[in-house]
Amino acid sequence: MDELLRLLQKNALETPADLAKVLDSTEEDVRSKISEYEDSGIIRGYQAIVDEDRLELNRVRAVIEVRITPEREGGFDHLAQRLSRFSEVESLFLMSGGYDLLVIVKGETLKEVAFFVSEKLATVNGVISTGTHFMLKTYKDQGVLMQDEKERERLQVSP
Repeated sequence: MDELLRLLQKNALETPADLAKVLDSTEEDVRSKISEYEDSGIIRGYQAIVDEDRLELNRVRAVIEVRITPEREGGFDHLAQRLSRFSEVESLFLMSGGYDLLVIVKGETLKEVAFFVSEKLATVNGVISTGTHFMLKTYKDQGVLMQDEKERERLQVSP
């Protein structure tokens, strides 16, 4: 990955002028490269990382391990694409190890997420089993710490 992409991942609000200074380039070259990345699908979107615990929304997030039977023609891709269309699905990854897909879902209540798993996800043809883990607290998300420095406690050192 080149330096421009690394800088945009760190702070997508950085201006092309500032990026050009850091990269020892021109603003026009930076704008052109960003446009090229967007047009080619390398940059898929821009998002703010929100600490929902501070908003007290009480939303529920869960990580679901899913075992599936790969399809003869499409392997894992066809079923993964089908699952990714559910509005509850926030992220979906093909994994190695004891399960095939890792699905991150979000809902308003625990019951809503449980309903999604039991009534929608588990009933999809090709899904063998699921294992659901509810997220209780976020400490770090996409490289960003969710605690301020002043909130951290220092452990006492005893002789």
